[in-house]
Amino acid sequence: MQTISKGYRGLSVLMDLNWDRALYICTIVLALFAGAFVGTLQY
Repeated sequence: MQTISKGYRGLSVLMDLNWDRALYICTIVLALFAGAFVGTLQY
């Protein structure tokens, strides 16, 4: 039971780290798309 609990806790930490990394990458991609959109508005 301790192994399952520790494994679950480790998996939870791993998911938290990956969620932050995925959010960071999504923010960068969104900023790039927003910049490209603003760039197309200039004449």
